[in-house]
Amino acid sequence: MNEYDVVIIGAGVTGSSVAMQLSKYDLKVCVLDKNSDIGEGTSKANSGIVHAGYDAKPGTLKAKLNVMGSKMMPELAGKLGIPFMRNGSMVVALSDEDVPHMKELYDRGVQNGVEGLRILTREEALEMEPNLSDDTKGALFAPTGGIICPFRLTSAMAENANTNGVDFHLLTEVNNITKSDVGFTVEATKYDEFDESKDNSVIYKTTIVVNAAGVYADRFHNMMTDDKLTITPRKGEYCLLDVTAGQHVGRTVFRMPSALGKGILVSPTIHGNLLVGPTATDLEDKEGTFTTAEGLAAVNTPGASAVKDIPMNEVITSFAGLRPHGDRGDFVIGELPDCPGFIDVAAIESPGLSAAPAIGVMVADIVEGILHPDRNTDYVGEQKPFTYMKLLPKEEQLAIIEKDPAYGNIICRCASVSEGEILETIHRPLGARTMDAVKRRTGANMGRCQGGFCYPKVMEILSRELGIPMEKITKKGRGSEILTGKIKEN
Repeated sequence: MNEYDVVIIGAGVTGSSVAMQLSKYDLKVCVLDKNSDIGEGTSKANSGIVHAGYDAKPGTLKAKLNVMGSKMMPELAGKLGIPFMRNGSMVVALSDEDVPHMKELYDRGVQNGVEGLRILTREEALEMEPNLSDDTKGALFAPTGGIICPFRLTSAMAENANTNGVDFHLLTEVNNITKSDVGFTVEATKYDEFDESKDNSVIYKTTIVVNAAGVYADRFHNMMTDDKLTITPRKGEYCLLDVTAGQHVGRTVFRMPSALGKGILVSPTIHGNLLVGPTATDLEDKEGTFTTAEGLAAVNTPGASAVKDIPMNEVITSFAGLRPHGDRGDFVIGELPDCPGFIDVAAIESPGLSAAPAIGVMVADIVEGILHPDRNTDYVGEQKPFTYMKLLPKEEQLAIIEKDPAYGNIICRCASVSEGEILETIHRPLGARTMDAVKRRTGANMGRCQGGFCYPKVMEILSRELGIPMEKITKKGRGSEILTGKIKEN
């Protein structure tokens, strides 16, 4: 039996943000997630965009929390030691019909509290971004738009929460929740990392449940109320280009949005690549993160974005992510009226990443209003930054290598990731245990060769540091083993 004040379902960017904010209180909190790593669901595959906040309808939670989260991001990134850049964003009008919509977006942004918005003429827009489409009529410019690493934001918030006392139970899938007079019983299956025969049932008792389960949040919501919620997985397919294409645009460039979203964007990433996408296709499969020829063709179609001459011959990988699209037109956040203590954090689609820090604050306020806990007097708000060697000046790199030569042993040539960085990410709180976990935290295997050179080297390091045979190393948990045995033994 595991007893907690708060059980959070979902270790994505919103669940991790809620956990971090709740760790500021004297509460016993745990996070449950069925995956093998932090942020392995919706949070692992998105645009990495911190939206300015002009797109959401005024008065909605999307509008309020987007602007609030965007304002929080620079300070939060500094405290968590993760890269963040306010590169600005543009929404480009490509026809005369689009031009009036620029003013509508501008007015909406002003009403939402977005600072610094400007409507640019065609000439001003092209001066800022020479590779905009020849059809450009003008653009809305938002200087507060930014880019961040969604993987590191999620894992850093989770790490901070864990450092401050929050338990994370990964490989733990919630099967059922029941309500009683004294709280909730959460029934789950705890998966063994390697052996299916060692899976077992686990029971959690808690006063409060926070439902941050992404595309599965409707399942848990509907267990607790007759006011049903439907979440549709909305798939977005992307192409990622090499760092050699990273300067094609300096800002995040959108075309005028449609009913299905913001359309195909083109943006630099915080790692120096160029990102093109996403599409928007509604699915029934909540695990449907496969790419399709049709989807990638849509991303690759000339004129699909507001940027011309995109060097698509420099694509190094493609991927797809699922956004939890709700049927209510807004984020669904709050305590269920007919089920006190059950707090939804559901339908967190775009701009969910941007809003995540503010969502954490909002949910923590709700919990505080229910439990009235004391503050955690030992709370540590800042943490040691991760060592991104390639972002450091030469003098700092040499000083680090002198103290620990592993930081001078380059394992991933494409992304310039050292052995020291891989060791660091394995041994930090909630450290990496799979190949994908190392990739998301360090960038190893994410370069132009997509692991062709460094994959076996990273496997060797994981095997050595975790004390497990190479055959047990997985891509993303049990069932994704990479090796089957030794050739000479077979």
